[in-house]
This record gives sequence, structure tokens and C-alpha cells, in this order.
Amino acid sequence: MSQGDGNKLNRIEELKSKLFSKNYQTKIEHRDNFSHFHKKDIPEVWENGSKSINGSIASEDKFFMQTSLFKNFFIFSSIFFVLTLGYASYVFLAGGNVVSNENIDISILGNNFTAGGEELSFVVGITNKNSSPLDLVDLVMEYPKGSGVGALNSSLGMERTRQSLGTIPAGAVHNENIKIVLFGEQGSVKNVKISLEYRVEGSNAIFVKEKLYDITISSTPLNLSVDGPSTISSNQSLILKIKATLNATKRASKILLKLDYPAGFQFESAVPAPSLGNNVWNLGDLAPGAEQSISVTGKILDVVDGEEKSFHISSGSQSAGDKSVIGVVFNSIGHIVTIKKPFIETKIFVNGVSEKAYATDTKTPIRGEIRWMNNLDTKVNNLSIQAKISGNAVNRKTINTQQGFYDSSNDIITWDRNSIDAFKEVNPGDSGTVTFSMSTISLFSAMDGIINNPSITIDVSISGKQSVSGYATTDLSNRGSATIRILSDVGFTAKALYYSGSFVNTGPVPPKAEKKTSYTVVWAISNTSNNISKAVVRSSLPSWINFVGPMSPADSDLVYNPSTREIVWNAGSVVKGAGISTAEKSVSFQITFTPSLSQVGTTPVIINDAVLTGHDDFANVDVRVSKTSLRTSLDKDPLFTPSGATVIE
Repeated sequence: MSQGDGNKLNRIEELKSKLFSKNYQTKIEHRDNFSHFHKKDIPEVWENGSKSINGSIASEDKFFMQTSLFKNFFIFSSIFFVLTLGYASYVFLAGGNVVSNENIDISILGNNFTAGGEELSFVVGITNKNSSPLDLVDLVMEYPKGSGVGALNSSLGMERTRQSLGTIPAGAVHNENIKIVLFGEQGSVKNVKISLEYRVEGSNAIFVKEKLYDITISSTPLNLSVDGPSTISSNQSLILKIKATLNATKRASKILLKLDYPAGFQFESAVPAPSLGNNVWNLGDLAPGAEQSISVTGKILDVVDGEEKSFHISSGSQSAGDKSVIGVVFNSIGHIVTIKKPFIETKIFVNGVSEKAYATDTKTPIRGEIRWMNNLDTKVNNLSIQAKISGNAVNRKTINTQQGFYDSSNDIITWDRNSIDAFKEVNPGDSGTVTFSMSTISLFSAMDGIINNPSITIDVSISGKQSVSGYATTDLSNRGSATIRILSDVGFTAKALYYSGSFVNTGPVPPKAEKKTSYTVVWAISNTSNNISKAVVRSSLPSWINFVGPMSPADSDLVYNPSTREIVWNAGSVVKGAGISTAEKSVSFQITFTPSLSQVGTTPVIINDAVLTGHDDFANVDVRVSKTSLRTSLDKDPLFTPSGATVIE
């Protein structure tokens, strides 16, 4: 055996001893294409505890590089756990400057119910369970504005108070007595928010602990009551009597009462009169036990049988921002009225129209009708209908009625069993009509002057007796009314002038063919009893007439449109008495006319029809007055021109 073969055998024996050794570490080879941090090649020369001849890695270095990543992570986690456990032990055993909101308790000892306007006392207890004190402690309270010590007057919003408590040591309990006054509607809940603001040693931050406390208003500081009918007929007078009583032990300031009316209610009067509009009363300052009464009269119009109408009454303190608004409501109540058909239903018609307010002019005769019907399921005896005629525009001499009797001393027309036999006994479902007529007086006279706001009022009352077997006779009654407003007599004139007027006119009169002649057109408006607003006059010019201008007065709002040839005068307001007690409202402008031979012997139009429109402010209706076109004449002989001015209307 050669020496080379011997070396090989020694190597094999050495390899076998390493393979069966307990300290032998298997080298893991990866069968992928990724790079790994350990050296892939195996050293050709194995020597115990020494490096290879070519600088191969020693056995100690191979141990650390072959340590798995899992072992490194395990070692790091163990170290972190030991540190955390040590810190927790330090905090638990030695303590530290740590404060938690969970270790602060806010307790409230008091009543959850209070009477509105009465002083409420309760105790706020603060317990500090932390191992550190609470510094610069403030107790902050927020509640609906209007709650306050000894006061009932307030406005909307939130009230905020702050009270310094200083320092609360660790483990200490601090109690604070609180007194406030709350008010509101009975059963309402007031939310009181209690906040604890504090700091801790070594920090400038402000920490907050909050708690809510709900308080229910068990009784209102202001009692409201209403006395009124629960059922009523349409158009029948209604009286509501309202009483407000302060039952608080503290004085209330600036108290308002508001009455919200249902749709269809017509306010007539109130005692005392409202302070704002027709539904707000300023009750002023009320002492404990003080009472205020209000009576409201009105009618419910245009309703149907079975309909319910609700009145809502509320009272409380006046808002600081708006004196017509209740800032905080102390109490509110409602009152429901049910509409029922009257026993005898009546409707008033004026010239065939059934309206509460009717408008007509002085030239139209007035014909009135009262239509009635028995809505009961029993008979009505001795039916009587009366119509009282009043107003400053009625011509009493023209009042006429058939079947009834007109008493001129009292201006009352009466229809009863003496004039109508059927009124002795009216069966269920029976109906009928009574009529009358009249005219208006002139709205202006030399003796009486101008009648302001001319109107006629018709007040109808109906009565009868209901007899039911076994019961006493019941008196029945019902009322209705209608108002007739008379339109103002608006006058409108249109003239074409040559020799007179605001401007100098030229040309032949009468005009000659192919010769230019100018005219001054004057529009004037007069008015009697009622103010007229938004007055506008419109007209237009024929194709053979030219608009020249100028205008007088110069500031008149008169516009000519050459495209449409329309002339519009925005006259605006025309006061009552214009053209009678004061000057009429007028405007002048100039036009020219050059006749054609084809117009000789005719009367050509120089300005078309003019229409005045406006609004009668008292009668609350639109008015309209028209004027026909203005014309001139041409002589058959175009060379002949008569002398004198031509005034065309």
C-alpha cells in the first residue's frame, strides 16, 4: 500500500468518526437558486481547531453563522419581557405620577325632580382614587340658559358656570353644594352637564371628566287656563278667556303670552289689546301668585261641518334678542273647537256672490239674498231673520225688500211669521230665500265732500224656538255678516290740443294733405274716495303718426317704444281727492301728423284707444277705465283750411 492510499484511508476513518459523533452538525444544503449567507463549498482539508490552508472558516465562526433566525428573535423577546415586568413591578410597588379618568368618580346626591321656578339643591361628590393628587381643579356646570339663582327671566342658549376647587389629594373625597333654579314646561327634562377640569404634576395638559344629570320639571312656574266653547258654528262669534297665574316663589320678569290662531280665524278685538300684532301680550313682571287675564274675540270662517280648529297658548320669558319671541317657555296649553252646522244655516249673497268681502262700484245696484236651511232633525217654530244695514255709502232711501219690513229708524229689515207664513213652523230640511236691494250714494258731493273708505255692512241674525217632547223649549240663534266695499270713482280723460297745452304746435288746422301738423296729447286722472296704486296708462300710435315728445312734467315716467309704437305712462299712485280737492294727475306729450291724399275727407285716428289700470287699495280690487281713440278730420278740398282750433276728445 502506498503512502497516498494510506492517507485516503485515514481520511475515511476520520469522516466516519465525525458522522457517528454526538457533536457532529449536519450541514443543510439548499436546492434552490437563492443565495444564502453560509459558505456553500466544503473545505477539502479537515483539521481539528484550525483554519484551512486556503483561509477556510474556523469551527467557532461556523457555529454563530449557522444559528437560526428564530433563536435570535426568541432571545430579543425574552429580554423585552424581563424589562416590561421590571417596569410594571416598579409602578405597582414604588408608585408613579400616573392619573386615570377611570379612577375619578363624580357622584350627584339630590332630587331628579323639581318644581319650575323653585330652587333646587344637590351635592356633587368628587372621589380621587388615583395615587397622585389632582391640581388646579375646576367644577364646570352647563345647563339651559334661563336657569339661574333666583331669576326667571332669561333668553335662549346655555348657561355656563365655573368654580375653582383647588387641589384634591390622592384618595380624597370633595363634596360641593350646588343651588340652581330651573324652569320649563311640566314634564320637560333639563340636562345639566357637570365637568371636572384638572391638571397633574409635571404636565401642562388639562384633563376633563364629565357626567350628565337629568332633572325633570314636575310642575310649571306659570299656570295657564282657557275658557271657551268646545263647539261653534262657522261665522259665529267666539270668545276665549285666558288666565295666567305665577305659582313660583320667585318674581318673574318680562313675561310674554302668545296665542297662535288656527287657519280661518278672524281676529276682531282683545282686552287688553295685544302688545305686538294681534297675538302677543307683554304681561310684564309678575309677583308670586299674580294673575293676568286676556279676552279675545273673533270668528272662524270658511270651515266645514266636523272640522276641528286648535288654538295654542304659550307663555314664558322674553328673548333678549327679539322682544316679540318667547325665549324660554314656562307653560303651554291648547284649546280645540269643533265646527258644527248651525241649527239654521244662513248664507249672504251680494249680486249672486257669497263672500265675506265684496266690492262694487257706485253705478251697479246692490241686490242681497239671505238663503237659509233647517239643519236640525226637529221642527223650528217662529223663525225670524233680521238684516241690519249700516255704512257710510248706503243710500237709505233706496233700501227695498219684498215680504219683509224695513225699519228706517234702526236700519233693520225683518222677516218673520207676520210677513212669511212658512216661518211659523219650519220642518227639518226646509230652506228658502229672502231678498232686498239698495244703491250707494255719490262718493262726492258739494255738501258732504268726499266719502272716505266707502262701505256697506250687512249683519244678519236668525232666531227660532225648538220644542222637543218632554223638554223645555230651547231658544236658537245664529249670526252672519258681509261687507260691501265701494270702488273709488276713477276718472280718466284723453285730449288732443292745438292752440292750448304745454307745447307750441305748428301746421295747418284742420290738417292738409302732405302738410305736417303737430298736436299736444293730454292724459289726466282724477279720483274720489280711495287711494289708487300702480296706475298705468297704455295706448299706441297709428303708422301715419309720429311721436315727437317732449313730455310735461319733464320727470314723468312715460315711455314710447318705436318698434311696437306703444306709449306707456306709469302714473303710480293717485291719491283720493285728485282732481277734486287737489290737482289731477296728468301728463302731456307731442305728436305730428302728415296726412296722405288718400285720407282726404276722412277722420283718421291720431292716437288709439287708451286704457287706465290700477289697484283700489281700500276695496282691494283692480280698477280699469278705457277711453276711445282720438280722431281729426280732413276737408275734402285740401287747399281749404278753416280757421279756429280743433279740440279732439
